[in-house]
Amino acid sequence: MRAAITGVGFIGAAHIEALRRLGGIDIVAIADPADAEKKAQAFFVPRAYADYKTMIDTEKPDVIHVCTPNETHCEASMYAIEQGIHVLCEKPLAVDAQQAEKMTRAAQEKGVVCGVNFINRFYPMAFQMRECIREGRVGRIFSIHGGYLQDWLFYDADYSWRLESKISGKTRAASDIGSHWMDLCEFVTGQKITEVCAEFTAFHSTRKKPKKTPETFSNMLLTPEDYTEVPIDTEDYASLLFRTDGGALGSAILSQCFAGRKNQMTLAVSGNKSSLYWDSEDACRLWMGYRDRPNELWEKDPAILSSNTRKWTNFPGGHVEGYPDTIKQVFRSFYQAVTEGGAGSYDFADFAAGARQMVLCEALMQSAQERKWIKVDALKLMN
Repeated sequence: MRAAITGVGFIGAAHIEALRRLGGIDIVAIADPADAEKKAQAFFVPRAYADYKTMIDTEKPDVIHVCTPNETHCEASMYAIEQGIHVLCEKPLAVDAQQAEKMTRAAQEKGVVCGVNFINRFYPMAFQMRECIREGRVGRIFSIHGGYLQDWLFYDADYSWRLESKISGKTRAASDIGSHWMDLCEFVTGQKITEVCAEFTAFHSTRKKPKKTPETFSNMLLTPEDYTEVPIDTEDYASLLFRTDGGALGSAILSQCFAGRKNQMTLAVSGNKSSLYWDSEDACRLWMGYRDRPNELWEKDPAILSSNTRKWTNFPGGHVEGYPDTIKQVFRSFYQAVTEGGAGSYDFADFAAGARQMVLCEALMQSAQERKWIKVDALKLMN
């Protein structure tokens, strides 16, 4: 299998590492407008291109991994799909639901396998939550709670392209981390969010944007002259209430300005038999609570997990499997689908799942703007 990658920043590098751990895949080239040759040498990739179109036309890979900023996801994915190339795209799938629907329909019409890198499905104990619910251990679900907290944008001098709506899309906390949480929520519970009520806010209405690339200022003390004060039109924080098609009520907090939490996702599910709680900061444990007997703390040990969970674990009990392992497992599921022509049932998120998250994000934004409950209008392709 021949793979090519467009965009080699933090996540592009993570894709390269995960593919090599997976094995059986030849990374033939990378494309990046900034220092492509230098990056190719650093990651031992044989060929480098300044743009993805030239790379695709020249290399004709089996799969392209789209790891560029959000505004380019649609164009790059569509170019590959039109040539019958399978696509693994970073999240969020696009900058809006309209783009996401266009991408999903194109993938379906062309018959190529297209996936979104929603990694949290593949933490073994998060996946085990799903199995416990499917096996009836939780019973009828009463409520779903949780959130996603980060602090990488805590200061007004913290800056990233993700802050710019022209590049990242109309929502930020909702689409950047909220899409991860909502995808996991629906995947684990088997229930769809049908109605939302949200509150958005930007704690920093303006931020200090460096006049040059951050690398230029490495190991330097920045002065006020090194910045430009720019207005911010995307949210640092989102709180949401929701209802599901299974009758459950839910709530979640999403924040990229929560000091001390580097990258914490939590998910709690309460039913009429028991409740479950998972925390990404303690990813190899799953708590299960009861009213009338001692609670349980499950450890990540293949010997005690369900058979469906066991296939997404590669190490014995007591050996941590974390963030890099989830990416590898997404790719395992995705490349299995590519090999089988997409003929089976797979656990990775496809473009339809990615498009659904864009619909949910837009519903959240509408609710925050209009200050009322909003029913989620699913795309026809997802009905």
